[in-house]
Amino acid sequence: MIEAKLKNILAMLIFGTIGVFVKNIELSSSEIALTRGIIGGSILLIFIFLTKEKISIISIKNNLKILCFSGFAVGINWIFLFQSYRYTTISNATLSYYFAPIFVTIFSPIILKEKLNFFKVICIFMALIGMGFIVGVDGITNKRDFIGIIYGLLAAGFYASVILSNKFLKDIRGIEITVVQLFVSALTLLPYVLAVEGNNILKVSSSSIPYILILGIIHTGIAYLLYFSSIQKLKAQTVAVLSYIDPVFAVIISGFLLKEPLGFSKIIGGILILGSNFMNEFLNRK
Repeated sequence: MIEAKLKNILAMLIFGTIGVFVKNIELSSSEIALTRGIIGGSILLIFIFLTKEKISIISIKNNLKILCFSGFAVGINWIFLFQSYRYTTISNATLSYYFAPIFVTIFSPIILKEKLNFFKVICIFMALIGMGFIVGVDGITNKRDFIGIIYGLLAAGFYASVILSNKFLKDIRGIEITVVQLFVSALTLLPYVLAVEGNNILKVSSSSIPYILILGIIHTGIAYLLYFSSIQKLKAQTVAVLSYIDPVFAVIISGFLLKEPLGFSKIIGGILILGSNFMNEFLNRK
C-alpha cells in the first residue's frame, strides 16, 4: 500500500512539472502533442513487451469506437493545454484546466443520466466564482492571460469528454486504454500537423530536444506507468485525494521557482476551484 501511494505521489509530482518543460520546447503545440503521443505510446509498448504483459485485442476491438474518439480528444486537449502554457502562467493554465471535473458534473446528467443535486450545483457555482477570482480585472485587461485561460478551459472541456467517454468502456484495463489513446491521438494529429507545418514539421533546435524527450519519456510513458500500477492497489478515494498534488505542485512551481505572479485573488480562486472539485468527489463517493 505504501509503495503504491509513493508511486502515485511521484506520478502527480511529475505531471505537475509538465508546464515548465513545455515552455522550453520550440515547437508548435500540435507538434508537441504529436511527439508526446508517439514517444509516450512507444515507452508503454516497450514496457508491455519487456514485462510480457498480456494485451486483450478482443477488448480493444470491442471498445475501438470509443477509444478512437477519446484518443482524438486527448490530442486536442493537449494542444489547447500547451497553448495555454504559452499565453499565460502555469498556475493560470493549471487551475483553468482543473475545470474538467466541473464540466463532467455539468454534462453527466445529459450524457450519463446522473442526477444533478443541490450540493453539486453549489460545487459548480464555487468553481465559477473561483474562475472569476483568477481572471479578475487584470485577466480581462491582459489579453494574453485571458486567451491563455480560455485555452485552458477548452483543454478542460476536451479532457472532460475523455472522462465521460471512458465511462462507456467495458472490460478493458487502464494500460490498454492509454496505449490506444496515445497512438490514436498521434495518428489523428499527424495529418493536421503535416498540413499546417508542411516541410517545417518537427524542425526543432538542439536545446529543445532534451525537453521533448523528458516530456515523452518521463511525463508520459513513466508517469502513466507509475499512475496505472498504483491505482490498481489503492482505494478510489485515496487516488482522488492524491490527484490534487498535481495542481498544487504546479502552482507552487509557478510562484516560487519561476517567479510568476501569484496574487491573493488567484490563491482564493485556486482554493475555490480545487475545493469544489474535492467536495464534488467526496459527495460522489458518499
